Formats: sequence, structure tokens, C-alpha cells
Amino acid sequence: MAEFLGLGLTHYPLLAGTDEHMAGLLRWTLTDPDIPDELKDPATWPDRMRQEWGDDGGRSAATRHRAELVDHLARCRKELDEFRPDYVVVWGDDQYENFREEVVPPFCVLAYDDLEVPAFEVMNERGSPNAWGLPEDFSITLHGDAGRSRTLANKLINDGFDMAYSYRKRAGAHFPHAILNTQLFLDYDHAGAQFPYPLVPITVNCYGQHAIARRGGLARFADIRDEQLDPVGPSPRRCFDLGAAVARAVAGSGDRVAFVASSSWSHAFLVDKDWHLRPDTAADRRLYDAFVAGDTETWRAVTGAEIVDSGQHEMLNWFCLMGAMSELGMALDWSMLVETDVFNSNKCFAVYHQETP
Repeated sequence: MAEFLGLGLTHYPLLAGTDEHMAGLLRWTLTDPDIPDELKDPATWPDRMRQEWGDDGGRSAATRHRAELVDHLARCRKELDEFRPDYVVVWGDDQYENFREEVVPPFCVLAYDDLEVPAFEVMNERGSPNAWGLPEDFSITLHGDAGRSRTLANKLINDGFDMAYSYRKRAGAHFPHAILNTQLFLDYDHAGAQFPYPLVPITVNCYGQHAIARRGGLARFADIRDEQLDPVGPSPRRCFDLGAAVARAVAGSGDRVAFVASSSWSHAFLVDKDWHLRPDTAADRRLYDAFVAGDTETWRAVTGAEIVDSGQHEMLNWFCLMGAMSELGMALDWSMLVETDVFNSNKCFAVYHQETP
């Protein structure tokens, strides 16, 4: 029988940059002329947001935020090394990378073998030096397993999921950073260059109605007043069911399989109701409390509209993990929700172990 480990972590891109740039998304948001001036005034912000912002635009708080995230990532890596997986299944969003105007599937298995990938393209475009002081063109090898990926896609299709699959990344586009940063951050000390485990990535259309409309990213309010929304993405319940199906597909393999949900939770730049200024922490806390309690019914009852309203688009990756853990009867051993108002998104970390008989 197969053996399993479950992990949840963030792929927050600005962690790959320097502390001076970690609050860059909020700084960019504050230049939006359509956000009321009084809301952009730090004097009107909640206490924690003012404290994080401080008198240096979040620079000092960024150092503390980084230290906390890196500490939790190190715990996840320690668990991974002790488990020694044969491969790692990663659910991560596609943010206008492989999923573009030509075709936007709900899910896609990336059936790739080893691939050399530039590590810092996103940070280079944001004008931020990387946190490691490495050359801008530094690249890492993402170890893949095309054979296992094809087998997984085949089993999912036979189990009722019309699964898309890819044999080649889109030319001229970034490699999906949710997958890249999973390796980068799980091997933080070496900038991803010493990560030995093959990845079996499953990309999820987390951005749904904003996948093409906002190119899976930032938008000014002037640009979204009359935006033409795309069809919705897969529902949270469908993502949960996909996770369960993946667990069933590999359960009889005899392999040691680690499952990873790769994403932060609510993202400020997606919370339209709060002017893109801060994450929807109340919504995150509600789901986190249910997460810790093992309350899968609360998670399965969440609607796609609720996800979009709270800027929790990328949490669909976590719904996949929850489905797999529920299917396998895995127990949550440890978790942590790192809350922030200034650094764009709340970040959750988790470790699941198999229960011993």
C-alpha cells in the first residue's frame, strides 16, 4: 500500500525578493486614483496594519514576516525529508501562464520530465533583487516524472474527471510560479537548487472569472468597472472531489507520495469590496477554524461566489488537499495561520500524517 504525507504552504512571490519590496503590492495599490484618498491614509487603517506599515513602509515588519514564513517552510521541508517521498503531487494555480486565451481548462496535469526554469523572472519584472543575491538569470532544475503524471491523468479520466494534460510549457510565458515557488521555498536555503524530489504538478484554474479578464493578476479599479468576466472556475466542492480522486488514483501504487497545496489564502489585490487594501481575514479565520476542527462539511459548503468575494481564489488548491486528506483519513498534525494586512495575503501552513493503526 502507498504511504502519504500532506503539506500546505505559501508560494508568496515577494518572499523571493528583498524586504524593501515585500510590501510592493500595497504600495502599487495606494497609487490607484480611484481608491478614495481617506482609505489610503494610514491614519484610517486598522491597528495591525498601521503597526506593520510603521514609519518605513513595512520594511521592518517585512524582516519579521520573512523570518516567520521561512521558519514554517523549514518545518515543512523537515517533514518532507523525514518522509522521503518518491514524488510530490502539487496543486497550484495557473496565473495566466499556461492557461491563456487559447484554452483555459479547470485542471491540468503537467506531464513534464526534468525542466530548467528561470528562478526569478517574476521578481525581475517587479524590479526587485532576489533575496539570495544571485544573478538575475539564475535557473533551477525542476525534477519531473512524465510517466507517473500520464498515469495519474489516465486514472483521473477513468474516474470521471475529464482531466487536461500538458507535455510542454507554453512558449513565451512564465512557468507556473505556484509550482516553481513550491520548490524554491521548500529549499529556501539553496534557492531551490538542492531539491531532489520529482514533482507531479496539477494546475488549477483558481482565477476563474478573472483568469483572462485580469490576466490572473493585478487590476486598477478603472479597468474593472466594465470588465468582461470569464466563465467561473471549478467550484470548491469540485476541487475537493478532485483531491479525493487523486488520492484514490495513487492509493494502490505502493509509492510514498507527498501531497502539497501551494498558495496563500485571501489575497488583498482580489478583495474588491475592501478596495484591494487588505486580505479578508475574517473569511480566512472562519475557514481556518473549520480546517483545524476537521470540519470538511463547512469547506464543502463554500460556494465559488464566496471564494471570489473574499479574494480566496487560490485557496482552491487547499480544497484539493482537503479532499485528498479526507479520502485517506489523514490527521492534521500541525498548522499555523500567519495573518497580515500589509503583505497582501494571509499564509497558512499545515502538516498531515497518516494515523497509525
